[in-house]
Amino acid sequence: MTSNTRVVVIGAGLAGVRLARRLGELGTPVTLVGEEEHRPYNRVLLAEVLAGRYSPDVIALPAPAALIRARVTGIDRGARTVACADGSKIAYDTLVLATGSNPVLPPLRGLFTADHELPKGVHAFRTMDDCLGLSEAVRPGVKAVVIGGGLLGVSAARALAQRGAQVILAQQSERLMERQLDPSASKLVRRHLGDLGVEVHTDLRVRDVRCVGGAVRSVEMADGYALDAEIVVLACGVHPRVGLAQTAGLDVRKGIVVDDELRTSDPHIHAVGDCAQHDGTVYGLATPALEQAYVLAELLAGRANARYTGTRSLTRLTLTGQTAFDLAAFGETEALPGDDVVQLADATRGTYRKVVVRDDRLVGGVLVGELGTVGALARAWEGAEPLPENGPLLHLLTNDGGS
Repeated sequence: MTSNTRVVVIGAGLAGVRLARRLGELGTPVTLVGEEEHRPYNRVLLAEVLAGRYSPDVIALPAPAALIRARVTGIDRGARTVACADGSKIAYDTLVLATGSNPVLPPLRGLFTADHELPKGVHAFRTMDDCLGLSEAVRPGVKAVVIGGGLLGVSAARALAQRGAQVILAQQSERLMERQLDPSASKLVRRHLGDLGVEVHTDLRVRDVRCVGGAVRSVEMADGYALDAEIVVLACGVHPRVGLAQTAGLDVRKGIVVDDELRTSDPHIHAVGDCAQHDGTVYGLATPALEQAYVLAELLAGRANARYTGTRSLTRLTLTGQTAFDLAAFGETEALPGDDVVQLADATRGTYRKVVVRDDRLVGGVLVGELGTVGALARAWEGAEPLPENGPLLHLLTNDGGS
């Protein structure tokens, strides 16, 4: 790639900023286009801002100099330009879509007003504006219902409880964070939330949002039971933001389909982060987004050997409160028939460690409470090498391996 090649990156989240900064370090000019008014920020830490632990400035990302604030409305692949809502156009030689994801808004009756806005008191929890709006609404004693018990819902419920809200978490499935954790670890998360005053309800389907005068008043369950609510937080997951790509005629399935060079079906357009689908997988996590951005920067700067072959990503969550609560999960946390499992649990301290081994290889694990061994375990899992003989599992669970 020549030094005067115009690289334009749409999206100023973690992936977009990482890519733009790395390209700058490698001497490749880049223009970053972000639509939010705020400085680029680390979305992973929004719950800490909601909890009052960090100010928005603390989670700001060091943005590159060439940052344009604009909302992109279309891509002209023939002319190689992108159109912005203010009528301007930006020319590119190489375009990168780092458009991220949108919150999933569940199909609940009463969720939208006549002009298709969320009622007063109902909040998604995805952007800095969402976070600041929630922060403004929270006060001690306010009744808050969080819909969704995944990573985002657990983080939001914990943050609201720390701000003094009366929090109820409603989860449709039978346990919290079921995608990442096994039942034992889920129980410990539930216990921790309970210690913070959060009332957790599982196997509970929300049917209706009831409003009076345009403001939420209650949330009704499928069985007719109603929960009083002055604040409702929608934490039902995210889906890739692919509208621009679809309208431009790119190959889109679950996400924007990319190859090992993060290239879409148009050779002049790449995609990274939450919006990208690589080898059938949409990750929706920070670590893969950062790895994709790094690889693409190397490629665009002319380092031809760089390739993205996938990420084995570890989920990490730290819940602060009167007592800190750490957990980490990776790979397959539920054993299949024939797998070997080693578990260590201490009910008094609320700690739990488990690894799953298949054919002498570590295929997954979950740790709650004490994470001293997580570095050694993650390295063994990421390497996918056969484990040494002579009782390595207990050793891995009880020693920090130099991590």
